[in-house]
Amino acid sequence: MTTVASEHVDIYDPDWYVHGDVHATLADLRETDPVHWQEMPSGPGYWAVLRHADVVHVARHPEVFSAWLGSVVLEDLDEATLDQMRHMLLVMDPPQHTQYRQPLAPHFGARVIGRMEEQIRNRCRAILEAAGERGEVDYCHDVAGPLPAQIIGEIMGLPPEDTDQIQRWAEVQTSGQDDEVTGGYEGNAAVEMAMYGIALAAERRGQPPREDITSLILESTFEDGEKMSDLDFGSFFVQLVTAGNDTTKTMMSSGTYELVRHPDQLQALRDDYSLIPAAVEEMLRYCNPLHYFRRTATQDVELGGKQIKAGDKIAMMYTSANRDPATFADPERFDITRSPNPHLSFGIGAHFCLGAHLARLEAKIFFEELLSTFRTIELAGEPARVRSNLNNGFKRMPVRLAH
Repeated sequence: MTTVASEHVDIYDPDWYVHGDVHATLADLRETDPVHWQEMPSGPGYWAVLRHADVVHVARHPEVFSAWLGSVVLEDLDEATLDQMRHMLLVMDPPQHTQYRQPLAPHFGARVIGRMEEQIRNRCRAILEAAGERGEVDYCHDVAGPLPAQIIGEIMGLPPEDTDQIQRWAEVQTSGQDDEVTGGYEGNAAVEMAMYGIALAAERRGQPPREDITSLILESTFEDGEKMSDLDFGSFFVQLVTAGNDTTKTMMSSGTYELVRHPDQLQALRDDYSLIPAAVEEMLRYCNPLHYFRRTATQDVELGGKQIKAGDKIAMMYTSANRDPATFADPERFDITRSPNPHLSFGIGAHFCLGAHLARLEAKIFFEELLSTFRTIELAGEPARVRSNLNNGFKRMPVRLAH
């Protein structure tokens, strides 16, 4: 059954995510048409999966809902691009995904990532000091943006002078539907970043190992005794650096925006820093950095009362699932004390985000330092959202900071 909302709204349209009543419409669809068919302007449409339980089901059954078949974006890719994407962990299905992830996972565990606290905190303080000297800043690019870019660069052992280029590539990839964000950029950011990673791998193999993630990954061996190829490293580099840059920036900037909008909760954090980890989880739920990831059906299957055919596209809609009242009490309320908080912003199942511990630690330290550095954090103008059906964030956010 369809409703007026499902007949007239286009949830594929990137402009709708800037100007539309997104959460109210998704709530209506979630109730009345939870596996919703959406046409696309070119090529076949897709099934938007809106309920939390259904998104979890899709994520936990890669044998039925494949990342490898069509990649993770809704647009159909040409064969060469799709083949390149299939070297990314993000696009692999088990058992290949398991084979590649197992030797990498220990390097991103909580204990290993926890050793980076001092270097993250030092980076935070330097960025916030520079922002404080300016007073009024574009929070997205001057505050939330530099930290994840610098941290990823440092833990990967990249030259500091390359940080800005790495950050730019990541931004173009996740915000490619916004001409303002990509303005002046020519080329293929994913290919260029992959080529950078391939060159990095080739260069580092000829050097003594260092104490960084690049050396650890290049020295890791799979079950068959083989090491990661330069091509595979290049693809993994694209995934890690893009996720570590732009999505973390989006979460921290959107999270700050919600704290400014909810001064009582901002004050609660100032009064008790032990609330910050739970607040970060609520930011991830309420301001999930990505609207969706795609899967492709490997066989005919029923989901939510709809008959899905083999080859159909499925969008796991995190922006809807994270506000499903069947899972979250009072889901439209931003609540930094929410517990439990089973949000899906890091995914679930085999594809649970490899960098989740790093993102959480960065955000925790960032908000500790932000709150201890500035007594005044306030909007200095109207924020502007990214025009995107993938990236759920701001491209500009003028903020006034004062000690």
